[in-house]
Amino acid sequence: MGVRIGTNPIAWSNDDMQHLGGETPLETCLAEAKQAGFEGMELGNKFPRDAAALTAALAPFGLACVSGWYSAELLLREAEDEFAAARAHVDLLKAMGADVVVVAETSNAIHTQLTVPLSRRPELDDAGWALFGRRLTALGDLMAQEGMRLAYHHHMGTVVQSEADIHRLMSETGPSVHLLLDTGHASWGGADPARLAERYRHRIAHVHAKDVRSEVREKADAEDWSFLNSVLAGVYTVPGDGSVDFDAVLRALPDYAGWVVVEAEQDPAKAHPLTYAKLGYATLRGVLERAGLVGERAR
Repeated sequence: MGVRIGTNPIAWSNDDMQHLGGETPLETCLAEAKQAGFEGMELGNKFPRDAAALTAALAPFGLACVSGWYSAELLLREAEDEFAAARAHVDLLKAMGADVVVVAETSNAIHTQLTVPLSRRPELDDAGWALFGRRLTALGDLMAQEGMRLAYHHHMGTVVQSEADIHRLMSETGPSVHLLLDTGHASWGGADPARLAERYRHRIAHVHAKDVRSEVREKADAEDWSFLNSVLAGVYTVPGDGSVDFDAVLRALPDYAGWVVVEAEQDPAKAHPLTYAKLGYATLRGVLERAGLVGERAR
């Protein structure tokens, strides 16, 4: 499929804090995403969960369904039970022509808790990693049998947050578990996203292009804010408005084929969604062209 540029509705309408953009109609999100230049959208809380209805919602804007987040609880249940719980979600993505399922372990995560500081995020011991890796690999195998790739989303406030966590995740899982490289979560978690891209390029199945405002991150770390309070303060933004070196990241993925998704949680009352969508798309398009992943050099 080559490389395609998508986005996530979280800039218009937040899933974890639904009062942010709660009044914004889905049609506005889709129309402005198309206007900014994007080819596809990931799912959010306002999207229909029926294939016919979702197709009808996306079709007027010529947008593809990119993928969608799935909250796993593999620390609490076996892979077969998890797959049964994910069945409707997987079937919807398949029906929409997507081939990646975004998965994150959330059974003990704190990223949705406004008052819980990130210092209290969960961590796994050796036994926990072995259990988690085994179950996640089994879930990846089950999804692969359906023609879907499991793309694991490392995320602040979860068991896979730091650079060491990402390395442990990849070492504890088999080839059916792919990595979703999120530049914003990687940077804030203490990793260099370009080095992650180079090291795991053959297992990266999805990319979230998120920028970081370093001054906000430093204050959030120093004062031990929660993830959501950090988002409200503007820790994340779109490519071109922060400190992430996207040219280095994309140069490290010379053979990448799939979606690169602008995904930057911001308060839409403070960060006008269309303005930032245009900036993010233009910046990312330029980066991908310089990397030879889109445009004339990619043909």
